[in-house]
Amino acid sequence: MTRKLSRRAFGVGALAGAARPQQAPQQEPRYTGALDGFESRVDTASFDPVLWTRKRYESMPLRLTFRARTRREAEAWRKRLRAKLAELVGGFASDRAPISARTLEVREFPKYRRENVVFESRPGVGVLAYLLTPAGGKPPFASMICLPGHGRGVDDIVGIDADGKDRVNKAGYQHDFAIQAAEHGLAAVAIEQMAFGCRRDPITRKRPLATSACQPTAGAALLFGETMVGWRVFDVMRTIDWIATRGELDPARVGCMGISGGGTATLFSAALEPRIRLAFVSGYLNTFRDSILSLAHCIDNYVPGILEWCEMYDVAGLIAPRPLFVESGERDNIFPIQASRESFARVKKVYEVFGAGGALEQEVFDQEHVFHGVRGLPFAAARLG
Repeated sequence: MTRKLSRRAFGVGALAGAARPQQAPQQEPRYTGALDGFESRVDTASFDPVLWTRKRYESMPLRLTFRARTRREAEAWRKRLRAKLAELVGGFASDRAPISARTLEVREFPKYRRENVVFESRPGVGVLAYLLTPAGGKPPFASMICLPGHGRGVDDIVGIDADGKDRVNKAGYQHDFAIQAAEHGLAAVAIEQMAFGCRRDPITRKRPLATSACQPTAGAALLFGETMVGWRVFDVMRTIDWIATRGELDPARVGCMGISGGGTATLFSAALEPRIRLAFVSGYLNTFRDSILSLAHCIDNYVPGILEWCEMYDVAGLIAPRPLFVESGERDNIFPIQASRESFARVKKVYEVFGAGGALEQEVFDQEHVFHGVRGLPFAAARLG
């Protein structure tokens, strides 16, 4: 017997069928590599290169890590490690060629005057710098060398947007911190780091401005037995030489600051160059173990053999007893906050042995990998200005 369905009954049945959950088609497991399906037959951990390097880290001697108990021992340690560190980064030329500085442009802004300068750090190696002097200030000014991190280069810290135009909103993760330094009464000397911005090779310059030339440049440095860290530190040293030629700047009151890759260059520069009287390191102080060794970082961070002799907190300790301010984002995903805290605690021990515990401060703020400056800039202005 055949039953005839009304239109209403047919519609209700159709809705009921549509309401039934549809089973998603089973997907094949994602292929992850040649060991798929053999996990039970091999030790998969033995194929993890980062795990292997972290295990190797535990056996590194750190021969010159800080162990001093007296000021005299600390000074001897500082002398030995500074010499070794200079060697590890590739050394520095003893003969300094003329700076040959030229001013390209001068512009006036409501809160500062901006001068665009170029000079040579070594024969055939040009450096671009922006000098920002506070409006209404009285020279000679204390100077803060400002070093940008990865991004669009020095433009990102002196108020220039992606189209080369002026901006006033302090955008980006670096928040135009050179302008902020000038607003705190310091003369900001913002330099383009090698392989950033206008200091890139022709092939890289065809790509977006935020694309660095760290590879191949830092790779070339390693082939020469040198490092990008050493090259950038030398640029900072030469910037101080240039500052000494400017009558409106006080060469006895020079600080250095930077975030991320700029924080790297700041830390190593202040460790190796005693003329730097104060350092402000943003978004960098950590341990090599938990950041550079364990997470993906640009090749410009690496110093061959450094773990044979010291950790990052030892490099920072070389700045003692000069003032050092460190800031770290609570949610920084490339410089883990716990390691930043641990590293700072180790640096503090160095400062205490030098009798300078009050010259060191850290601010941890609830953000990611960005420049903050809330306490750091007043710290720098009070001690340097």
